[in-house]
Amino acid sequence: MITLYSTGCPRCIQLESALKAKNINYTKVSDEDEIIAKGFISVPVLDVDGRIMMFPEAFNKYVRGIE
Repeated sequence: MITLYSTGCPRCIQLESALKAKNINYTKVSDEDEIIAKGFISVPVLDVDGRIMMFPEAFNKYVRGIE
C-alpha cells in the first residue's frame, strides 16, 4: 500500500505528478491534523508498505527507480 502525505506544496505536486506518470496507485492524505499526528514535520512524505520516505528519497530513488 502506498500513501502520499501532501499539502499541495510545489514538491508535493511534483511527487504526485511523478507517481501518476508512472501509473503508481496510491492514496493521498491531505488532512494536516492527520499528517501532524503521524509525526511528520514536512511534506511530501511517501509511505510504501511502512517504509517512510521524504521527498528526495521518494522522488529520486523510489519513483525514478521504477521502470
